[in-house]
Amino acid sequence: MELHWLDYLAFFSYFALLSLIGYLAGRQKNVVAADYFLAGKSLPWYVVGSSYIAANISTEHFLGMIGAAVLYGIVVATPEWSTIIAFTFLIWLFIPFLLTSKVYTTPEFLERRFNSKMRFIFALITLFANVTAFMAPVIYGGGLIVEEALGFNELFGLNEVAIKAGAQTDWGLFFSIFLIAITAGLWAIWGGLKSVAWMDVLTILIMVVGGLVVTILGLIELGAGDGIFSGFAKMVEANKGELGWASDWISQNVTNILNGSESGDYYNRMSVLQPINHDTTPWTHWVFSFFYLGLWYTAINQHMIQKVFAAKDMYNARMGMVFASFLKLLLPFIVVVPGLIFFAMKPDFLFSGSWDLMSEEANKTYILMIGNLVPVFLVGFLLAALFGAIQSTVSSVLNSTSTIFTIDFYKEYINPKVSEKQEIRVGRMAGTVILLICIVLAIVLTFAKINIFVYVQEMYTFIGPPFSAIFLAGMLWKRINGRDAVIAVVAGLALSIIIKFLVFFPLADSTSAFASFIKPFANQGLIVWGFTSAVVLIMGAITPPADEKNVGEGLVFNFRKINLGGGLGKKWYNSVLLWWGLGFAMMIAFMLIFSVFV
Repeated sequence: MELHWLDYLAFFSYFALLSLIGYLAGRQKNVVAADYFLAGKSLPWYVVGSSYIAANISTEHFLGMIGAAVLYGIVVATPEWSTIIAFTFLIWLFIPFLLTSKVYTTPEFLERRFNSKMRFIFALITLFANVTAFMAPVIYGGGLIVEEALGFNELFGLNEVAIKAGAQTDWGLFFSIFLIAITAGLWAIWGGLKSVAWMDVLTILIMVVGGLVVTILGLIELGAGDGIFSGFAKMVEANKGELGWASDWISQNVTNILNGSESGDYYNRMSVLQPINHDTTPWTHWVFSFFYLGLWYTAINQHMIQKVFAAKDMYNARMGMVFASFLKLLLPFIVVVPGLIFFAMKPDFLFSGSWDLMSEEANKTYILMIGNLVPVFLVGFLLAALFGAIQSTVSSVLNSTSTIFTIDFYKEYINPKVSEKQEIRVGRMAGTVILLICIVLAIVLTFAKINIFVYVQEMYTFIGPPFSAIFLAGMLWKRINGRDAVIAVVAGLALSIIIKFLVFFPLADSTSAFASFIKPFANQGLIVWGFTSAVVLIMGAITPPADEKNVGEGLVFNFRKINLGGGLGKKWYNSVLLWWGLGFAMMIAFMLIFSVFV
């Protein structure tokens, strides 16, 4: 991609404005730990919602999800739209519940409900997840963008001539990874959550506007002078396999999409409801994803729920998540539809014959669309949107990871008498070390041929289900004690490891019905969640009940006392109920449109 000087102007103007916001938001003296780790609990609803979604959008979306849409179709929008179900539980049950507990971190909450062992296990797994599933792949994807856009591969000698001569080490990508990590993590380390959250408002604005520009320009290109609606019709026609080449491609590659299928089997790329043997997103995701994944990701995943903890009050927390719901509804038109458009453009790599090569090349879809469709200056603007996606995720995860290390490890086990100023200092030091570890892991990922979306989803469904199971069971049933929860989580994580071993080794080449069912990672998550739930419920029935101190107010659901009706808005136009209901209805409408009518 060759950039005009106006593109550089747009890109660095965005970066300068972002840095100014980060500086202004974080310049106050952080003398109280809550100021650094929870933004002084001062965030209004539009910042809560923006920061929540900005932390969620990353290179997994702009590279991985768009690339996955090229290969799998509209179904990859399912994780975005089905999240509204998880947000519903968060808005109506978990926000009032968690805010009542008045904690900094979710491991801290799990200690109060269960025991210190559960806090340690969850904090340790969270650190692992944040590094391997959140930051490292995002930094790796960001490195791909920076290298491609700014030409570091040429600058560092890995051009076409060098590749033909046998060069292997991509120093340009390594430098890009280092650059993106440092620039993304700087303000999170310096200014804490307040800097991160207020920068995210600008980031989400740039990402939404920039992303829609690519979608619109792509449809105009497909329309070939006949307009956007003509382009949309051609996109649907190709993705439904109504063109000869598209039908042939689907017939040849369905075996890579539906486990156990044969060449020529039917596959509808324009449906969000797919059979249970779908490789990435079977229909079970709609029905059960909240239980095995959504609960962990939305309610007890520290780098997401930390924004809710930082809200001004109950209303701003709830309305923030309603705002986040509408952003989630919009996201597939930014990070899925471009993939459908690119498929309809019939890119050469689709006919390489190798699914692995297609998966690798599909990661570059968004960059290619920007380079081919977008005029001068807007290219820099859209690269800024991509940078914003990287920056916001890395900053948020880095802040939450340093929070967990400081509160759940350093303060808990190393220096219980640490002052609040020392907590802030330790948090900054921890953030720096964690960032360096993520840089190393991102470099390791450069040697793997992966689709970022698939890699991240695999990690989510490996880590989240056991904790979703014990959290839900522990909130609903007082009998479950800390020992029950620890045994169930260890058993669930062990089963996750066993399943991965089966999938990658004994069942790798199997086309049996059992292999076809167990290979989709969504089904793996459901199996582990169901198993962990069964273990913890059986343990709860046969072991002594939990101590009274572990089931007090704010630790177990008490529908008679919980403030389910508070913080709902005083006027009809700012009613949480009204806007949540509208968002939920839109989710159902999208599901029907892309499963029945298209």
